[in-house]
Amino acid sequence: MNLEKYEAQLKAQMENKPFPIPDEELCRRYEDVFVSAVNDVLREEGLISQTLPNNIMPLRDDMKVCGIAFTVKGAPSLDLKDEMQERAKMLEAIQPGNVVVWDTSGDTFSAQWGEIMTMTSKKRGCRGAIVDGGVRDTNKVLEQDFPVFCKYRTSNGMLGRFRTTGWQVPIMIGEVKIFPGDVVFGDIDGVIVIPRAMAYDVLLRAEAIRDNEVGIKKMVGSGMTPTEVVKQGGYF
Repeated sequence: MNLEKYEAQLKAQMENKPFPIPDEELCRRYEDVFVSAVNDVLREEGLISQTLPNNIMPLRDDMKVCGIAFTVKGAPSLDLKDEMQERAKMLEAIQPGNVVVWDTSGDTFSAQWGEIMTMTSKKRGCRGAIVDGGVRDTNKVLEQDFPVFCKYRTSNGMLGRFRTTGWQVPIMIGEVKIFPGDVVFGDIDGVIVIPRAMAYDVLLRAEAIRDNEVGIKKMVGSGMTPTEVVKQGGYF
């Protein structure tokens, strides 16, 4: 088993080289397109498994968020020792422009996100949270106008049920590997992960798809048949 080669690959994927534009502009422009367009671009590159499980959806349909992945790993656990201290350290490591992405090891019982977590993260400039698990204090989270994507809602807090085990480490949700610094983008159709090294080029192509579809809609609206639209370079 060539572990050195694997470790070298992980190290390369963890290199957060800067984008040609500021992170804030990149995220804002992603939020001006839509997840389906980004998905189409990644498919053209042979990346057909970049979407998180389809049960991870926004708390409210109009929620949309793009940001730089701040990864968190945890698992079900009854251990209470130093949990709050570790959770505080994790929150203090969040940077402006991050979206917190929780790998819960498949938990289906407890809430990894809630009202106070939202307040704290928002104060640190966090753009949103994507949780492969649960949310509680839902009405209080919604009042803060903070995009949250999750699998379920529950009153079960983490303490004594779930434990944070690490952050800013490579994680995996469903079939998708997520590295700190990757770009994560979510809207009403779910969440997609864009590898950092290609995120700027993917954005440009997604913007081109968005702009091209304006012309396709005009063709359809004018009464052209589907066959005629395809002949003119359109698609469905």
